[in-house]
Amino acid sequence: MNPALSASELNRQFGIPGIAKVVPGNGGLTTVRITTAMATGEIYLHGAHVTSFRPATADEVLFLSSASNWQEGKAIRGGVPISFPWFADKADNPKAPAHGFVRTKSWSLDSVAKEADIVTVTMSTPSDESTRGWWPADFRAVYRASFGRTLKLELEVHNTGATAIRFEEALHAYFKVGDVRSASVRGLNNSHYLDKIDHHRQKIQQGDVEITSETDRVYLDTPTQVNLRDPVLHRHIGIAKEYSHTTVIWNPWSEKGTVMSDLGPDEWAQMLCIEASNVLAYAVNLVAGDTHRIAAVISA
Repeated sequence: MNPALSASELNRQFGIPGIAKVVPGNGGLTTVRITTAMATGEIYLHGAHVTSFRPATADEVLFLSSASNWQEGKAIRGGVPISFPWFADKADNPKAPAHGFVRTKSWSLDSVAKEADIVTVTMSTPSDESTRGWWPADFRAVYRASFGRTLKLELEVHNTGATAIRFEEALHAYFKVGDVRSASVRGLNNSHYLDKIDHHRQKIQQGDVEITSETDRVYLDTPTQVNLRDPVLHRHIGIAKEYSHTTVIWNPWSEKGTVMSDLGPDEWAQMLCIEASNVLAYAVNLVAGDTHRIAAVISA
């Protein structure tokens, strides 16, 4: 599918009446809107970026900044951006885009399919001249977002080149919370983590994770589910993972959050990032012709 096609043309090709509609979204960027008895949701072709998931039995699960950019070349603040093929800053090039280039790339819409109560949107993007300027590898990335009682996100990376490649990846989910100072994350007790705020020192988590200041941590060797407890909004959010060996937890807190131009006033307190990932020493080594998959399943 040519990503240059208009939303109306894509809707004629992929729309499902009453279920899935391709429309111009914020900033005129093309988005797929899902409405079923189980959930509503939205995913943009810009970055293959899921911006909304609301189960029928719950309120909106994902945080989306009121000050987000909605334009080509800019990342959307909130939802679930995809970090690939590096996480955070590129180690050998500080001028490279943070968290890689696919989150600001226009993806191709490949299919919209309904099976029972689940609607799956599939998008893809290949390596090209623009990506090779930052990273010389040949690849094809395929992303599936399945909206139902849960939100399942699957990223597949195919090594289409002749040599092995190494990359980092993260499903950089922003979760909506009533007040991050009251929220906690369960499931990481006794896990080792790197504290990026404290010079990347390695520490051990004791009990639940509570957010009391700027937080930027990479929890190591953590393949199992974690649970976000939110007493203000009276809900638990589960984040199950597949083929993910690190878990990133991030909140910018007040000082940094205040100066972020694409984050609304005091919105730092309404969000917490919990990211299924493979980063740092857990980066993926993928031989030529092989495929790697990472997935997250979000329930509320």
